[in-house]
Amino acid sequence: MRAIMLMFDSLNRHMLEPYGCGWTKTPNFTRLAQRAVTFDNCYAGGLPCMPARRELHTGRYHFLHRSWGPLEPFDDSMPELLRENGIYTHLVSDHQHYWEDGGCTYHNRYSSWEIVRGQEGDKWKGCVKDPEPLEHLGRAWRQDMINRSFITAEEDQPQTQCLKLGLEFLERNKSEDNWFVHIETFDPHEPFYTMEAYKKLYPHDYEGPHFDWPEYKKVDEAPEAVEHVRYEYAALLSMCDANLGKLLDYMDQNDMWRDTMLIVNTDHGFLLGEHDCWAKCVHPMYNENAHIPLFIWDPRYGAQGEQRSSLVQTIDIAPTLLDFFDVDIPSDMQGKPLRQVVERDEKIRDAALFGLHGGQVNVTDGRYVYMRNYQKCNEPLYNYTHMPTHMRALFSTEEMRTVELAGPFSFTKGCRVMRIQYIPDETSDIEIKLKHPDALYDLSIDPGQERPIKDIDAEKKMIDHMIKLMEENDAPEEQYRRLGIDVTEY
Repeated sequence: MRAIMLMFDSLNRHMLEPYGCGWTKTPNFTRLAQRAVTFDNCYAGGLPCMPARRELHTGRYHFLHRSWGPLEPFDDSMPELLRENGIYTHLVSDHQHYWEDGGCTYHNRYSSWEIVRGQEGDKWKGCVKDPEPLEHLGRAWRQDMINRSFITAEEDQPQTQCLKLGLEFLERNKSEDNWFVHIETFDPHEPFYTMEAYKKLYPHDYEGPHFDWPEYKKVDEAPEAVEHVRYEYAALLSMCDANLGKLLDYMDQNDMWRDTMLIVNTDHGFLLGEHDCWAKCVHPMYNENAHIPLFIWDPRYGAQGEQRSSLVQTIDIAPTLLDFFDVDIPSDMQGKPLRQVVERDEKIRDAALFGLHGGQVNVTDGRYVYMRNYQKCNEPLYNYTHMPTHMRALFSTEEMRTVELAGPFSFTKGCRVMRIQYIPDETSDIEIKLKHPDALYDLSIDPGQERPIKDIDAEKKMIDHMIKLMEENDAPEEQYRRLGIDVTEY
C-alpha cells in the first residue's frame, strides 16, 4: 500500500468549486471530488500553521498547552511511527516555517526530505542593498521583495518546484510498495504572488497601489482594494489547482488509484474581508478560517464522487494513515481513523474543539459554533514545553526566568515539563490576543455567522462539549479559569 498527502496552506473551502463557489477557476478540485470523498464538515483544531502541523503528526490538540512550536520529545509523530514500522516516508515542501526555530523538529521525522526555498520571508537570497520600496497597501517584507526578484517565471515558483519534486519521487518509486509521501506547498498562503497567466483568469478594474498581502487587522481599505485582493488570492488558488491537476494526471497515467491512498488537505483558511476582517489569529475563528476542505480517496473502499457529513478534524489524519498501513495507533492520539466515515459516513465524534493558544476556545457540533474568550484578563497563561522556541526566535531570557516544573500531563510519557509564563514581545508568535465577546451561532440558519444568538439551552450544551473535550485533552487548570468556566456548574 502507498499513500500521498498533498497539503496546501490557507486553502479556503468556500472558494473551491466542489464546495459551491461559482466564480473561482478550480476544475481540478472538481475533478478530485469526482474521484474521492469530499468531507463537508471538517474543522481545524489548533491554529495557525505549525500548531496545525503538530496535530497532523500527533493526532491530538495542543493549543491549550503551548503556542507555536516544534514537536516535543514526548510527541508521537505519525511519519516517524510509519518509518519505524517499515513504511518509507518522504517530505517535499516549500513551507519555510519548517526551517525556522519554531518548526525545527518536524522534517527529520521522515525517512528523507527535500526543501524548496523562496516563499514569503524565507531568508533565502542575500542582498545588502535595500530593494526599491513599493507603493503598498498591507504588508511588505524586505526579504519577500528580494525573493520575488528571483522568481520571475512559473517554473521558478516554489510551488511549481515543490510539485515537480513530488512527482519525481512518484516516478522513482512507482514500482515500490509501502511508502508515504507528504507533498506540501505554502500556497495559497499570503502573499498572493503568482504569474500573469493566472491573474488573467480574473480580469477586474483596479488602479490602486500594489496589494497582495493584507495585514492581520480589521478591513479599512476601499471596497475595490478588497475585491482586488480576493482576485489575487483566486489567481494563486488557480495555480494550486493546475498543480493538483498534474498529480491527478500522474495517478491516472500510472493506475495509482488501484492501491494508493490520496489525501488533499489544508491547515486553515484565510479571511478575505469577510466579517470586515483580514487574515487570521487576531480575529474570532470564524468558519472561513476553521471550517476547512478535505478530500480522501481510500482504495480499500472505492468511494468516489460522494460527500460525507460526519464531523471530522485535522487530528484524524494521523490515525487514518496509521490505520491504512496497519500500524498501531498510540493511546495519546485523540483523533480517529476515518475509515468508517469514508465507507459509510458513520459518526466518530459529537463535537470538535478548535482555537489558538491564548485566544478564544471554540467548539462545534456541526450545527452550532460556540466561541468563548477569556472573561476578565488573559492571565494566567503559560507555555508547557521542553522546546522553548517561538516562530522565529528562542524564548526570551525574561520568559525563561519564569520557568517552573509542571506536570506530567497524561500525554507527556511521564515527563515533567517547563511551565513558562507567556510574555508577548516582538519575538513572540503572530497569535495576537484581542478581546472578543463570547458568541453562539446556529449554522443551520446563519451559515455566514452574521447573527449571534441567545439560547441558554444550546449554550449549555456547547459548554458541556467544551468541558468534556478539554478534560479529555488534560487541559491546564488555568485554562478553565481564564475562560471563566466553573466545571461544577455543568
